[in-house]
Amino acid sequence: MVFITYVNEGVFTLASVSLKFGIGASEEVGFEVSRLGLKRVLLVTDNNLVELGIAKRIIDNIEREGVEVDVYSDIEVEPTDVSMVRAAEWARGKVFDGIVAVGGGSVIDHAKVINLLTKYPANIMEYINKPIGMGKPVPGPLKPLIAIPTTAGSGSENTGVAVLDIKAERVKTGISHHYLKPALGIVDPLLTVSMPPTVTAATGLDVLTHAAEAYTTKPYYARPKYPSPSDRPVYQGANPITDVFSEKAIELVGRYLRRAYHNGYDIEARYYMMLACELASASFGHAGVHIPHANAYPIAGMVRDYIPPDYKVDHPLVPHGISVVLTAPPAFRKVAKVAPERVAKIAELLGVEPESSHPRKVGEAVYEAFVSLIEDLKTVPRGLKHVGYKESDIPALVEGALKQQRLLIHSPIPAGRRELEEIFTEAMEY
Repeated sequence: MVFITYVNEGVFTLASVSLKFGIGASEEVGFEVSRLGLKRVLLVTDNNLVELGIAKRIIDNIEREGVEVDVYSDIEVEPTDVSMVRAAEWARGKVFDGIVAVGGGSVIDHAKVINLLTKYPANIMEYINKPIGMGKPVPGPLKPLIAIPTTAGSGSENTGVAVLDIKAERVKTGISHHYLKPALGIVDPLLTVSMPPTVTAATGLDVLTHAAEAYTTKPYYARPKYPSPSDRPVYQGANPITDVFSEKAIELVGRYLRRAYHNGYDIEARYYMMLACELASASFGHAGVHIPHANAYPIAGMVRDYIPPDYKVDHPLVPHGISVVLTAPPAFRKVAKVAPERVAKIAELLGVEPESSHPRKVGEAVYEAFVSLIEDLKTVPRGLKHVGYKESDIPALVEGALKQQRLLIHSPIPAGRRELEEIFTEAMEY
């Protein structure tokens, strides 16, 4: 029973993006562009999808409806403030009434920021979340954005969040506002079959952590009451509906990620991993995430020399999903102390039954569940040491994580310097 008081928040909102989901759904993009009344669109994609011919199929489908298309494909694997500003500057020279994004989270996040900076020009730092940026709200509605994901991971097609690295500060952060949400997500599992194994693993682990973190955030009714409805943030805490989405997403990842990793053309596995992605993004897009995602930002931002298999990059990179999952096993082991029932459910859905309901046994089970999955995804590093970090790096990693207060405030356990140091230490190697 939830008891609502005038002191705590008593309301949660659900404002998910309209979705079109299914095998072959991407073939209907031209219809949807026309339905929205668009006459000239920017198509944002990446060079890999141009080479694979995926972008051309989407462009042809749109042009058959008599809609003109300008293409931008200079997208980095992990977005930065520099790459996003460059993209927006290019777009300012174009005439368009809508945007179509075809790609993974990096592409879709670039499209969101292009949409923002071309409609409401400003220094990008004004919109970036505090304390790294100024946290200025998006002033008003943006142009229609149709997001067509080609990875089952970030769920950016279903959220009002854009994530980016601030190059000068070597820190990852984001811009969050409901006006950033796409007008429509067109989700076609067939577009994910070209993902190589490590990309499949990284994006799938992102889905898992989205769902598990959203499931264990402080619930919406444990928050102080907001002064007015306009003050209610994008991330509001777990609620009964996001709980349902999270549980199903975790179950599907436990059942299908290994299959998708070992056989990219397993259409059933690709279908259900994409479904898990949409469920998880609908969940975390309202409930929020906490410690593993906060820790991921300095892990990705401070990388020295690690280059992951299967990624076409010429610079060090820890993919987002890998940077998140690296500290997930010890983080959820600690969360079990305050939320044993929920953490036990996560372990069970991943195939590991706790020996008892005691928080310590539950913590051991969820740790085993995460590590077992990581071990089965052979190209995923088993701890921070395997992406080049040393124990001497822990203070700097902690400092970077502490900057992510917009995420840490959702943690169900204390997430101060001491707690984060313990988690980073325990995550050095499994």
